[in-house]
Parts: sequence; C-alpha cells; structure tokens
Amino acid sequence: MNDAKNNREFDVIVYGATGFTGKLVAEYLLRQYGLDGDLSWAIAGRSASKLEAVRNSLGEGAADLAITVADSGDRSALAELASRTRVVITTVGPYALYGSNLVSACVEAGTDYCDLAGEVQWIRKMVDKHHERARETGARIVHCCGFDSIPMDMGVFFLQQAANEKYGSYCHSIALFVKATKGTASGGTIASMMNIVEEAKGDRSIARMMANPYALNPEGEREGPDERDQQKVLHDQLAECWTAPFLMAGVNTRVVRRSHALAGYPYGRDFRYRESVLTGKGIGGWLKGTMITVGLGALVVGISFGATRKLLKKFVLPKPGEGPSPDLQKSGFFNLMQIGELADGHILKTRITGDQDPGYGSTSKMLAEAAVCLAHDELDTQGGVLTPAFSMGDKLLARLRDNAGLTFDVVD
Repeated sequence: MNDAKNNREFDVIVYGATGFTGKLVAEYLLRQYGLDGDLSWAIAGRSASKLEAVRNSLGEGAADLAITVADSGDRSALAELASRTRVVITTVGPYALYGSNLVSACVEAGTDYCDLAGEVQWIRKMVDKHHERARETGARIVHCCGFDSIPMDMGVFFLQQAANEKYGSYCHSIALFVKATKGTASGGTIASMMNIVEEAKGDRSIARMMANPYALNPEGEREGPDERDQQKVLHDQLAECWTAPFLMAGVNTRVVRRSHALAGYPYGRDFRYRESVLTGKGIGGWLKGTMITVGLGALVVGISFGATRKLLKKFVLPKPGEGPSPDLQKSGFFNLMQIGELADGHILKTRITGDQDPGYGSTSKMLAEAAVCLAHDELDTQGGVLTPAFSMGDKLLARLRDNAGLTFDVVD
C-alpha cells in the first residue's frame, strides 16, 4: 500500500448506502467490524437526509457513523470523496449511467475501488480508458465483486491451486455448473440488462464486442479457443446431465479469462472455460433445460422492445432499490459445481456454496469483504483495472470462507 493511502481518513466508504444493496453492505460492515475496531468506514450518497435515515435505521451502534454527500454527476465532490478513503465501494448502478465519474475520481486519487457491475460493455470501456493510468497511480479498480463474478472467478483460482497441489499441473479446461440457487433477481441487475440492450440497439459494435468471449482481455489478446456462451439445451458428457444456458455466463466467463490473461496465462494459452445450468438426467432434465432456455429467450425478447419492456418493468420485473425481506435473504443459497480436466486425463471437481440468496444477502457480504481485503490485507498486485481473483487471490479466498459464508471444497 502506498503512503498516500496509509494517511486517508477512512479505510472504506460505501457509496450508494441509501439504496437497498448499499444498506445491506452497511449493515454487514457494522455487524462484522463495528465502528470502534480496526476498520474505519463511512457511508455516502447524494442525499444527506436519506443518509441520516439509513444511519438511524442501523441502530444506536451507528450513531457515530460518518456521512459524506456526493452526487454521481458532481466530479469535484467525487474527487473529494475518493481522496478521503483507501477504498470506495459503490452499489450505484446501472454503472454505465452512474459509475464512470466515480471510477475516474478513484483512478486519479490512487484509491482502490470495487463494485457490483455486470455490464461488460461498460467494464470494457473502463479497461480501455483507465487501466494504464490506474497502474501509474496505484488504484486497483475491481469490478464484479458480487455473485457476478466472485464465486466463479475465485472458484477457478481455487480449483487450479488444488489441481497444481495434487497433480503438479493446472487444468486445461474448467466447466462450471449451477446446480441450485434460491433467491430473488436483483432489480439493479435487471436495470443494467435493460440499459445494455438500449446501448446495443444504438450501437451495433457494442453487441459485437459483447459477443466476443475475450472481450475483457487486454488489448491485442482478445481471441482464444473458447467460443460463444451456450445458447441452447445441451447434454454435457462431463457432467452426464442436460444443461441450459446460464444468464450470467456472459459476464463471469469474461472475468475469468481476464484474470487468466492478467496473470500471464499460467494455465496455458489453450485454457478453456464455460458455464451452464445443470438441469438433470433423462427427459425431465431435457424438459427443465428447455423451459429455462425458452424463458431466457422470452426475457431477452421482452426487454428488447419498448412496449413489452414497459409492461415487464411495471408488472413483472423487480425495480432498482427493491429487494427481498431479511428472512428471504437468509433462506436463500447457491450451490455450484466445477469440473476441471487436466491434459493427462485426470478430473478434479470442486463445490462452491453460499449461505444466503446470491443477489442480495450473499452479494453484499462478498462486496464488503472485497473492500476490506483491499483496504487491510497485504496484496502483491499493483494498480490497474483488475479482477477479484487476480487482485486479491488467497487473501480474499480466506475472507470469503471465514466471514462471508462461502465454501470452496474439493469433491472426492
């Protein structure tokens, strides 16, 4: 950590704390770290009165929680915010609409940053615009620090470590299968999807870029052996089950590939990675896979046209700022399986689980622990537009296991 970061007023500022997920992050930090411990943190947003309401809702233990006001369109206020802290957490999305100025402020201040962005087109823009400058200032800009894409990115990191320890080499391919999830779709994720559709309709080059499996790789390294993400029901020989497309594969796979590229391709230039939803065996598995595929197709078509998009927003889809009750968050979970293949034919399986719903309860804990990791842990990585696994590696893996309710296990 550079000297400038050592002298900051705060370790972490939670920007967007008046939103649903931002408040969950604040609740977690208060519960896990308090205000009188080693972590110095504050909340921020554009409305002082709403921030005060959030502080009051957190109870007496939050009476001394610091508040700072900054609008996403006010560059000078964002610059001041970034200069006061080692790390900024932001939950204010869609990031393509509200996030760019904050990233710029953090880059120039040499401030570390993490978010919940799953917007490939915007992340690519941040990579192209800020990676080199962030390397100069020491700012570690880490996108995708929630369910998209920490379990998957860290899962590959964990599996490859296990493979190298057991067999002395890395897997040349890894497949991730979503076995089960219980939770509510994030309103912010839906809003981001709709914005992506709008951008792609206005600029076809965005659609072409997002279709590239290596869209987030460094410039000049945006090609490789992987093909487009799964689009239909397929029987997977490795899992011996039917599978369906996974909605978030378009984000997660590209994050995993960027991690690999940033690390210098330790798994080989021919490394392959893919994701899908496990739907079961036999006709039942095929039917379930077909229903998921049709449902995803209907959603994409629905949000692609103005009239149906308005109806979906009004009557069907969750809205930004809304979310499940605490009981529903706690009753949620996710269960993922990874299968890695080594060049000599060995197979290694791992299981990744989360103890709350992926979109809110678990995501808020992952995001908070990523920020604390950046603020407090001794990390080898320097500045740049990075990924969770590349920037934080073993240190984040330990925090996720110890504090955030995630498990990473080798399956015999």
